[in-house]
Formats: sequence, C-alpha cells, structure tokens
Amino acid sequence: MKKKTAFLFPGQGSQVVGMGLDLYQEYDFVREIFDMVDDASKNHISRLCFEGPMEELTLTVNLQPAITAVNLACMAALEKEGLQPDVAAGHSLGEYSALQAAGVVNSEDTCKLVFKRGHLMHREATKHKGAMHAILGLNIDAVQQIVDETRKKGVVAVANHNTAEQIVITGAPDMVESASELAKAQGAKAIPLKVSGAWHSEFIRGAEKDFRSFLAEIPFSAPERPVLFNVTAASESDPNKIKEIMARQLCSPVRWYDSVCKMQEDQIEVFAEVGPKKVLTGLLRKIIPDTYEHKAYNVDGMKGLEAFLRAVT
Repeated sequence: MKKKTAFLFPGQGSQVVGMGLDLYQEYDFVREIFDMVDDASKNHISRLCFEGPMEELTLTVNLQPAITAVNLACMAALEKEGLQPDVAAGHSLGEYSALQAAGVVNSEDTCKLVFKRGHLMHREATKHKGAMHAILGLNIDAVQQIVDETRKKGVVAVANHNTAEQIVITGAPDMVESASELAKAQGAKAIPLKVSGAWHSEFIRGAEKDFRSFLAEIPFSAPERPVLFNVTAASESDPNKIKEIMARQLCSPVRWYDSVCKMQEDQIEVFAEVGPKKVLTGLLRKIIPDTYEHKAYNVDGMKGLEAFLRAVT
C-alpha cells in the first residue's frame, strides 16, 4: 500500500448474525482467534457470531468479545497479505482492535481486555437504567449547551461526536428525553438507540476503578504505528499514558469526528473499515468533503478482503 492508509475498527452496533463465518471457514489462523475468544470469555462467542440468536449476541458481555473477534480476524487476514496501516483508530470498543493492530497489545490480551470491559459495563448498567439518543441536525456546541443545561437536574452527557451534526447523548432515561426535547425545539431529530446501558456516562463510573486495576496487569508496548484515541483525538506513545486513556474512555465522549478530521490533516488517502458492517464508512461519507480525494473500503469478510486487495496491491 503506497498511499497513506488508515484501518478503522467498528464497535458495538455493528453486529450481524453470520459475521466472521466465511473467514473462519477459510483460514486456520482465524479459527485460532475465535477459539481464543471463546476461551477468554468462557462462552461460545464463535457460535453466537455465526448462528445467533441476535438477542443473545447483543448482550454486552457477549457482544464486546464477538465484535472484537471479527475485527481481529479481518485484521489477521490483512496481515497475512503483508498489509499494515499508517494509522489505526477504533470507535469505542473498536479501539481495542486498533491497539492490537498497532502492536500495543497482543491478540490474547485484547480478548481478555474486552471481555473484562464488557463484564464491568454490564454490571454497572444493571445498577443504573440508562438510555442513549442520536441527535441529528445540531452541532457539538449546541448539543453540549443543551446537555449542560439538562445536567443540572440529573445524569446526561455527550457519548459520541460521530459527525458534525450527528451526536449521541447518554444518561438517565428522563434526562436524555428532556435533552432530546430541547434539541427538537431547535429543529433537530432525536432517535432512541437500542442499547442496554448509558455508555460513556457517569453511570459507568463504577467500572473505571476496577478496569484500571485490570489494565495494570496487562503488558502494553509502545505503538509500532500511531493510534488516534477516542478520548483525545490524538496519538500517544507512552504505554502507561495509553492505559490511563483507555480507563478514561469508559466515561468520556468518543471524539470520532475530530479523529477523522485529524486523519484528513495527516493526508490519509485510503480508509479501510476492518470488521463487520459499514457503520464507520457511513460516518466517513458524512465527515469527509467530496473535494478531499480518498477511497473507502470495507474488509468485513472474504468478498471485502478480496476487493480491498485488488484495489491496493
């Protein structure tokens, strides 16, 4: 790959029954990845990926290792062909796959991290009923102002800054509803999301201390290539600082829009979404102007892999 390339890794919301199956059938090393995820989670995550049911797959404790397994499988298939990115980034959960792609953590530890993260997030979500809405049609300053006003009465926060005018809010159901009504009064749309918790809010704060302790046990290396982090929309080379960023990520906003803008500043020309579905590719279309010359691909299975290889090799 001669052109500057970014590998983007999806997170929760990208699941689909059947994901990863064709790669599993094609490659021994992919079967090893799924076996490793099954072992780390003490569950048949591979069966849930391939056969469902969707209700069980979508449970946070299952979904986080499941999406990660498919991300890692797609990345391993690219690595087999000698392909590496110039920069990596992942959306929320996907950031752990980006760490693996950058050589910060190995595949086994990536699986352990996402399983622990999913378990802790699920634990906190059972303590605090939460909701998340996508606000469409207002910029981040307007949404932040609404959130700041509503927060005086309860828990609400910005969860994801996905595009210039697609921002997800998170928190207590009545507070999220109240903020959504204020947004609609300013001409925005508010779309409730199917989630099992108020991710990236204070309701998940109880997981942070335990997850930080778990992170301390996992060896992190300096990145072999830059990772743009959700919390900062910037790269970091110090392994201990990366651990701190990953602990903070649980309750901090995902600065995806800023991260993609940074990639444009760095003149990335090729974007590959490495993992299931096309959520991040869809966001790219809304962020990157038509005047910026680039190509976007989806490496989500054998067909996507072959198409990408034809395009870049």
